[in-house]
Amino acid sequence: MVNIALENLMVIDIETVSEYKSFDQMDESWQYLWSEKISKSLNDQLTLEASYSGKAAIFAEFGKIICISIGFFVLENEHYSFRVKSIDGHDEKVLLSEFTDILSKWIAKKKQLCFCGHNIKEFDIPYISRRMIINGLDLPDYLDFQNKKPWDVVMIDTLQLWKFGDYKNYISLKLMAQVLKIESPKDDIDGSMVGKVYWEENDLERIAVYCQKDVITVAQIILRFKKMPLLQQSNIIIV
Repeated sequence: MVNIALENLMVIDIETVSEYKSFDQMDESWQYLWSEKISKSLNDQLTLEASYSGKAAIFAEFGKIICISIGFFVLENEHYSFRVKSIDGHDEKVLLSEFTDILSKWIAKKKQLCFCGHNIKEFDIPYISRRMIINGLDLPDYLDFQNKKPWDVVMIDTLQLWKFGDYKNYISLKLMAQVLKIESPKDDIDGSMVGKVYWEENDLERIAVYCQKDVITVAQIILRFKKMPLLQQSNIIIV
């Protein structure tokens, strides 16, 4: 990780929601498949309806992506700035197409790309890839890690960095920032509220701002690992 230039990093984070607003909006076949998927975790306090509202977003088969935020370092006059862009919308296919267009232009220009994020190996990258297949889109080579050897996969996952080989350990992005004395941007929502903000308030902008904050926090963690000065607010540019 230390040897990877900041300019080659693409920091990403995604926000997802259930594909339908509620369990009863799905047809019977999908309701059955959801009940089959979630049955082992149901209890007297958790109904199928409640489980769908609370958990469907984390499964690519039952959820959809509504926002992808990307961030990248730019070296100017021997100082780094960090630029953040969000792609959000209700049409997931359009959103994913725009995302891959941006990455294709990046690779054409720089020839190198290293994804970076918190828990991206287990969540963000697989989720994006699955949803691209579901939407009938071609999976670009730089997202097709399935047939690559582990040492050919260039990706930085801050969750994995913190594990140091301890596979039992899990740390949230918020806790990791706190431990490393990185001031996290103030959030007016958290991950558990994204579905409500989307389905009830239709506020994509609010969700995008939340997503961008996670990208910035990951960037700061990378700088901490590299023993470099943290970004100041004046060096963070939303584009």
